[in-house]
Amino acid sequence: MEERLAVASLAALAQGMRLRIFRALVGAGPQGMTPGALSATLDVPSSTLSFHLKELMHSGLVSQQRDGRHLIYRPSLDQMNALLSYLTAHCCQGADATGTCEPTAVPGCTTC
Repeated sequence: MEERLAVASLAALAQGMRLRIFRALVGAGPQGMTPGALSATLDVPSSTLSFHLKELMHSGLVSQQRDGRHLIYRPSLDQMNALLSYLTAHCCQGADATGTCEPTAVPGCTTC
């Protein structure tokens, strides 16, 4: 993942309502949710929801698909996983971060 895409994704999630929307979509999984279901689940007005979904789509974290008369919003799990991989790529000084990464003690630190 390029840095600019990581920044766009993180910026989109750096707002409380967008983070709640994204988490709801991740919880729904690949089947996604309609705007009506999202609005009811999160108790948010449709106009507000629409604004935030647009920002999440712009960042690539959410996709939209038309199903007849309905729109279905889905989380882009590939984009989410790419962001997580980008954030953890240098974890533990480049060691494999698939396991538990224990912090190393910093010389002179009394709380490490």
